[in-house]
Amino acid sequence: MKYIKPVGLAIFFAALVLFTALLFVGQYRLTDTVLQEAVSEAHYPILKEELAPMMNETYSSNFAFVQDFNRLFGAYNDELRLEGQYEKVIWDDYAFSVTKASSIGFVADNKLLLLLLTIVAGALGVLMYVLPTQTHKTGGLKHEGVYHSSLKSRGWVGIVLGTYLIVLYVLLYWFAEYITNWVLLADPVSMVLSSNPASKWFMYGLIYTLAILVMGVRMFRKHRGNKYQTLRTSSVMFFQLAFAFLIPEILVLFNKPWNDFKHIWPLDYTFFFEYRVENMVSSGAIGMFMLIWGILLIVVGVPVMSYFYGKRWYCSWVCGCGGLAETAGDPFRHLSNKSLKAWKIERWMVHSVLVIAVVMTVMTVANYFSGFGILGDATGVVHQWYGFLISAAFAGVIGVGFYPLMGNRVWCRYGCPLAAYIGIVQRFKSRFRITTNGGQCISCGNCSTYCEMGIDVRWYAQRGQNVVRASCVGCGICASVCPRGVLKLENGPEHDRITDIPILTGNDSTTILQ
Repeated sequence: MKYIKPVGLAIFFAALVLFTALLFVGQYRLTDTVLQEAVSEAHYPILKEELAPMMNETYSSNFAFVQDFNRLFGAYNDELRLEGQYEKVIWDDYAFSVTKASSIGFVADNKLLLLLLTIVAGALGVLMYVLPTQTHKTGGLKHEGVYHSSLKSRGWVGIVLGTYLIVLYVLLYWFAEYITNWVLLADPVSMVLSSNPASKWFMYGLIYTLAILVMGVRMFRKHRGNKYQTLRTSSVMFFQLAFAFLIPEILVLFNKPWNDFKHIWPLDYTFFFEYRVENMVSSGAIGMFMLIWGILLIVVGVPVMSYFYGKRWYCSWVCGCGGLAETAGDPFRHLSNKSLKAWKIERWMVHSVLVIAVVMTVMTVANYFSGFGILGDATGVVHQWYGFLISAAFAGVIGVGFYPLMGNRVWCRYGCPLAAYIGIVQRFKSRFRITTNGGQCISCGNCSTYCEMGIDVRWYAQRGQNVVRASCVGCGICASVCPRGVLKLENGPEHDRITDIPILTGNDSTTILQ
C-alpha cells in the first residue's frame, strides 16, 4: 500500500507532461474540403481567396499555422475596417474551427490512445494518490501541516499550479486555436454522446467533470463516516455528471438545445438572450419546458428552497462551481481571507455583480420586445463586456486559477450573482442557521481556519451565537472539524434565529456581521 501514492503521483505527472507537450506536436494542412467544413457557406468563397497562400501547405506546428491564418484573415478584416466597410467584415472567429479541422498526423490519428494516456491516466493517477488517504481525526485538521506545505500555503508548488491553471483558462477563453490538440482528444467521447466532434467547451466539461468525480473520492476518504459530507459530495458529483455533462449532450444528440437544467439565472446570464429564447421557443415542447423551468427556478425555486434550506441547497449540493470548489479546491479552503476588510470588499463586489446582471437582463428583455428600437446595439456591447470581465476573467481565470493563492471560493464569495441572490434570501428570510454551544467551545480555531467563505466562526461559537451570514454556503466543514461538537447545521423556526450581539471592529465602532 505504501507504494500506491508515489506511483499514482508519478502517473499523474507523466500524464500532465504528455498532455502539455501535445500543444507542441502535430501537423496541419488546410485544404479546400477542410475549409468548406470549418466555415459557413457564405464566408467560404471569401476565405478561400484570402487564405490561398496557406492552401495545401503542411505546417509542422500549431503556432506556425495559427500565425499565418491570423495574418491573412486579419489583413482582410483590417482593410475593410480602414475603408469603413464594416458590413463586410467577418466577425466570426474561425481560427479555432479551421485549425482543428486542419490537424493531421500523430495527434489526429491517435485521439483515443492519447486520451487514455493523458486525461484518463491522469485521473487514474490521482485516484491512486487519494485512495490511501487517511480519514481525519476530529479536531486534528488544524495540525495537518497545511501551513507548511508548498502546495497549500502559497508556496512555490502552489504558485506553479496557479500559474498553470491561469494560463490554461486564458488559452481556453481567448486563444483556443492553440489548444486544438487538447480538444481533439475529447472527440471520441463527444462522438459517443452527441455524434458531434468535440468543441473546446466539451473538452473543458470533460476535464471539469473528471476533476469533481476524482477529487470527490478524496472527500469520501477524508470524511469517511460523516454522513452529511458523504451525501453532499455525492450530490455535487451526480449533478455535475448527469445535469451538466451527460444530459446536455444527449439533448444535442436529439437536435435539441444544449441546456443545463440546474444552471439558474443570473449565474446563467445568457438565459434571456435573444438567441437562447428563440432556440427554446423553436424547439417544441422540450424547448418550452426549458424556458418555463428556468423561469420557475428563478421566481419560485430559489426563494422557496432557500427559505427552507438556506444557501446550501444550491451552493454546496447542486452548483458545478461549488462542486469543483468543494472537491478539487478543498485542499486550499483555509487560504480564504478572514479579515474584516475582505468581508467589506466581498459585500460590495458580489452585490455589484448582481446589480449589473439584473440591469443587463432588463436592458436585454426591453430591447428584445421593442424590436431593438430602444437601445439598438448597446445590449450587445454590454453582453460582450460582461462575458469578458465577469464570466471569463472573473469566474474562470481568477475563480479557479486563484485556488492555490486565495482559496477555493473566490468566485462564489466575491463575484457569483446567484450566490448574492440566494444569500439575500438566506440572510433575511430563511430557516437555516448554524447553531453553537458556547459552553463547549475550546477556542481551537479549527472552524474559522477551514471556513472557505472567510467567516470567523469561532467568534460566534465563543459567544454561543447562531451563525447567520449571507455568505455561508452550509458546507458543514466547520462542524466536521470541531473537536467538541459545538457547531450544528439546522433548519428551524425563524424566531430567535438572529441575535443582536455586535462584533467589535475598531475603536468606538461596531458592525453586525450576521
